[in-house]
Amino acid sequence: MRGLVVTAVALTSALSLASCARDTGTQNNGAGNTGNKTGCTLAPKPPAASTTASSSAQDEQVDGSKLKVGLAYDIGGRGDASFNDAAAAGLDMAISKLGVSKDNTKELTASPQESEDAKQTRLRQLASEGYSPIITVGFAYSDALKAVAPQFPDTKFAIVDATVDGAPNVTPLIFAEEQGSFLAGVAAAYKSKSCHIGFVGGVETPLIKKFEAGYIQGAKAAAPDIKIESKYLTPAGDNSGFQDPPKGNVVAKGEIDAGADVLYHASGASGKGVFEAAKTANALAIGVDSDQYNQATVADFKDVIMTSMIKRVDVAVYDYVKAVAKGDVSTLPKVFDLKSDGVGYSTSGGKVDDIKDVLDGYKGQIVDGKITVKDTPGN
Repeated sequence: MRGLVVTAVALTSALSLASCARDTGTQNNGAGNTGNKTGCTLAPKPPAASTTASSSAQDEQVDGSKLKVGLAYDIGGRGDASFNDAAAAGLDMAISKLGVSKDNTKELTASPQESEDAKQTRLRQLASEGYSPIITVGFAYSDALKAVAPQFPDTKFAIVDATVDGAPNVTPLIFAEEQGSFLAGVAAAYKSKSCHIGFVGGVETPLIKKFEAGYIQGAKAAAPDIKIESKYLTPAGDNSGFQDPPKGNVVAKGEIDAGADVLYHASGASGKGVFEAAKTANALAIGVDSDQYNQATVADFKDVIMTSMIKRVDVAVYDYVKAVAKGDVSTLPKVFDLKSDGVGYSTSGGKVDDIKDVLDGYKGQIVDGKITVKDTPGN
């Protein structure tokens, strides 16, 4: 009898393992679209892209040598391997291509939990010293610009990620982050082996929710049954969530422990902790803003960075400085989106080369208006 029981248990185990193998193996959705060892059934591939994006940056000869350019960073500043570094790259491009003198540039950085007065003082300092244009990096400068811009009507300002009503000397540099994040969601769905992915937001604000919304919509478009973890490091008003790698690590580890094997972060410098958690758990990660595979400050984790959602703040900053040098900012895109090449995805490392046709197909659907990407999470 004991021998019969052992034999039965062994047979049951073998059948169970065979069943698991079928559940986690490569699947075909019946439309020629084979999954990458995922538990999800993938949606049919979109048709090949028929529309190409038009780059907003033209190699037109413009002289910016007479400009004094000020850059007011959000917390983290140059070296955050993300949002601020992208803006810094735009300034560097203006120096190399437009002839802006490095001696005629000034960069100042916000501090965590600083007051509105501190932001206003920073902007007044730059304006009083004759810098124009002055580019403010991040929506956190909105209120400060409302107060300071009218005091310096001849100074040209720009703000990334916000608008300032009633201030004609402030140019908004707005992005369709949800569109680029949609493609990140598609990539995550195709590369997940568990049909379970995660999103880590830095601060729970309407802006970061655009990243979350697009990511969720893209993942569900590619794999309707996918499971998604989503958490923020800090609530709105506490901007330390953009500069807390240890907390990013803890939140990412929690999502991995829950079953996620691909994580997308929109958390600024905190993303370093997300990458660290992914590497420790042998998971994959998606960077944000810059091509983080090539960022020196996160080089130790590049092997787990499968792609990055590129938000071309560098292009926007460069194009804005060029437009000021030309004396006409009206030519700038109203929104830096997929069509204007304002957002996109990176291919460094080759980890998404095999699904590039899929990503470009979905991109074409968005550019052609066949897919509308939501900018708030929800059904």
